[in-house]
Amino acid sequence: MLKPRFKRPPADPALPQVWPVPGEVPEVWRGVAEAAGFRARPAEVLRLGPDRLLVGLGVPEEAGAAAVAALGSGPGAVPHVVVMAEGLAPAVVAGFIAGMALRAWRFDAHRTQGVAPGLERVTLLVADPAACRAAWAMAEPAVRGCLFARDLVAEPANHLTTRNFARRLEGLAEFGIHVDVLGRKRLARAGYGALLAVGGGAAHPPRLAVLRWRGSFDAPPVVFVGKGLVFDTGGISIKPAKGMEAMRADMAGAAACAGALLALALRGSPAPAAAVLAIAENATGADSYRPGDVLRTGSGRTVEVVDTDAEGRLVLADALHHAVRVLRPRAVVDAATLTGAIVTALGHHRAGLFGRDAALLAAVAAAGEAVGERVWPMPIGAAHRADLASDIADIRQCVPAGTGRLQPDASHAAAFLAEFVPEAVPWAHLDIAGVDTQARPHALGPAGATGFGARLLDRLVATQFEEPPEPPAGRA
Repeated sequence: MLKPRFKRPPADPALPQVWPVPGEVPEVWRGVAEAAGFRARPAEVLRLGPDRLLVGLGVPEEAGAAAVAALGSGPGAVPHVVVMAEGLAPAVVAGFIAGMALRAWRFDAHRTQGVAPGLERVTLLVADPAACRAAWAMAEPAVRGCLFARDLVAEPANHLTTRNFARRLEGLAEFGIHVDVLGRKRLARAGYGALLAVGGGAAHPPRLAVLRWRGSFDAPPVVFVGKGLVFDTGGISIKPAKGMEAMRADMAGAAACAGALLALALRGSPAPAAAVLAIAENATGADSYRPGDVLRTGSGRTVEVVDTDAEGRLVLADALHHAVRVLRPRAVVDAATLTGAIVTALGHHRAGLFGRDAALLAAVAAAGEAVGERVWPMPIGAAHRADLASDIADIRQCVPAGTGRLQPDASHAAAFLAEFVPEAVPWAHLDIAGVDTQARPHALGPAGATGFGARLLDRLVATQFEEPPEPPAGRA
């Protein structure tokens, strides 16, 4: 990750310079900018020779990312750049460097040759270095949490097995996060039959990881629940070969939740928080679960399996139950690469947002807008739950194939999950399929893992949960 240095002018004239332009182009560049048609639009870039870059400010994070994209990588890449930020407010400076760090991220862990160099050092010339360092200290944790999530999502499944995923999470203990990992025996004792079934066909057994950040006041925690499928073959209902390699990212929800908790710990959030991560591999084997099976979940509810490729909602059922029963949360937000239907509806632009608590849903949407991880509200109707009626169990997992071309599976999945969260608990569900990775570079990063959700959840806590809840009426 980029390590910025903040200092007062002057700049080293030998170093390349980036000039963020909040509006009017500096006089020294005005003539050439007008000739080139540069209007300092948000994230608009004008290269002035090999060592000068103008970038329209707009959203600071997007402008910083645009600058790094323009600097490029590979032979001739710029390893050290100066950002001429003397006239910018500390918060704007922090946002700009956050965007630079997000765009400069690369995953080269398994490359042995041809590793392209890139930007490594940034010096920011500012009017008040101390104030800018303080602003960056508040912005950096969310960036680090996002990049932690990206690193996890980018790992291939032969390296990020369920066991290794748990070990990576256990490493968060150095930041003050308590980590408890439930293995197969403890899952069986707890009756988590859905999670055990999904992971039953794999060589590496499933796990439930519980991460806890104590915060600084006594209150129920806000709890993130994440789907952590390190690989998803589809099980018996096997997926087509085309595109299956992307299923190594099916744990992006769990990665985002872990990244958010890391961000809270790094900035010393006062809010008690936790993450419950359902980790498994949906493989095929002698012990694989089957369509038509009936599973008993930790809640005691029985589920008729219809499609083993709809495994995410099953592991989340047990994870949500654990979050509610054991942690007694102030609110629950789950994140999962859950359905292809949400990609059909929203493409690769926004995550689907479901739930039944209007205040929480509005807060999640606002947090997403603030950090550029945008969501779109989607419905859970009575008819969606009625579609899940089963003849042999309490509920069926999804609607069978062949019952209609345009089934609202994302809403069906959300209706299923709602059964495992009591109505008294504020709950929101993020279906992040389609935004967990990007095929091309985007506003805040290169192609590949996005870390979507980590910064959103951190911002949600910062804006909504860092004050102790008011006591119930009638209590002092």
